[in-house]
Amino acid sequence: MPSGILIIDKPQDWTSMDVCAKLRGAFHEKRVGHAGTLDPMATGVLPVFIGRATRGVQYAETGEKEYVAGLRLGLVTNTQDTSGEVLARHSVSVTKEALSAALEPFRGEIDQIPPMYSAVKINGKKLYELARKGVEVERKPRRVTVHTLEPAETLSPAQTPLPITDGQPSPQFYLRVRCSKGTYIRTLCHDIGQALGCGGCMSALVRTQACGFSLNEAHPLEEVLAHPDPAALLLPVDRLFSHCPSLTLKEAGEKKLRNGAALSTPRLAPGQYRVYGPDGAFLALCQCAGGRLTTLKSFYEV
Repeated sequence: MPSGILIIDKPQDWTSMDVCAKLRGAFHEKRVGHAGTLDPMATGVLPVFIGRATRGVQYAETGEKEYVAGLRLGLVTNTQDTSGEVLARHSVSVTKEALSAALEPFRGEIDQIPPMYSAVKINGKKLYELARKGVEVERKPRRVTVHTLEPAETLSPAQTPLPITDGQPSPQFYLRVRCSKGTYIRTLCHDIGQALGCGGCMSALVRTQACGFSLNEAHPLEEVLAHPDPAALLLPVDRLFSHCPSLTLKEAGEKKLRNGAALSTPRLAPGQYRVYGPDGAFLALCQCAGGRLTTLKSFYEV
């Protein structure tokens, strides 16, 4: 059975779940999941987990992500990006220096109010479902962390900005953002536009890094679907835990681990470990504490 991580360069106008559905057919495998939803208008790094590797999704979703976004100033929309209904237009006289100065308050820990066009649930209802009915509800701010926020020259060497479809001229800037899970880049663009006094929205988005994987490792979806053996493109799931030290067990230890037993490891330093069998096969992510090694998540086929 195929098992591993496939790094997709998500095509524009596809949802993340659309990609997963297509790959279920390509791999003949029901167990397919992704780490970190990308908006349909966005492209870039979408880690997809196939087979037994789906057990690692929960560890991938919490990691930092990096984006390059198009910021269109002078335009305010109901979706906070150029795909939405235009709510207001404003004249713009913003220099690169003024933009750089405006970014400072948005670095570090900040509070964001989730946009109405998002999958956040309030009282069991997704916000975008309410928004489509013209209903707006109060949303509580969420604390996120923006590690890096700086002007960029363009989206990326392999990308071009989305065309401006309404024919109205408007200043276009690009931002490089490295941030925590849960950060809305659309909202960041909207809030920066508000801070500049002219309004703004997101005009394009490329995710350049996620879960430790970069755009250079990503495969276009059409390449995967046309490949005679798409399983050959899979990365081993232990790549996800490359920041953890490795530990190789002997046969007796592997047998205990496979039976769900804890191992006595009095000389092993506390922490998380990538654990392998004597044949080099990745078995599990484990935790050592108090001289005992226990399994956090197993990855061997049962």
